[in-house]
Amino acid sequence: MKLTCTPPDDSFQIRCPRLGQQIHFSYCRQENMGLPCFKTLDCWHIHFQVVEYLQQELSTAEWQDAFETPSTPKMVSLAELIEKAQKLAKKQK
Repeated sequence: MKLTCTPPDDSFQIRCPRLGQQIHFSYCRQENMGLPCFKTLDCWHIHFQVVEYLQQELSTAEWQDAFETPSTPKMVSLAELIEKAQKLAKKQK
């Protein structure tokens, strides 16, 4: 069966490995501050030609930001969030 290059509509959902619940492609498409989730290619490639679709939809810079830039490890991002919260709390005193 040949896969289409058109994403499924929002009535079609799959289980998100990050959230642990059913989601639709339109959520994955903008989850990362307007960019696709870094797992979008892994999750959706069996349902439609997601690589071709997103390469047409995204600029080169957006593609690189979403899929080619290494993600920050959870511990580092958590430490950064804690540090920001601490600085904000000090400013509010």
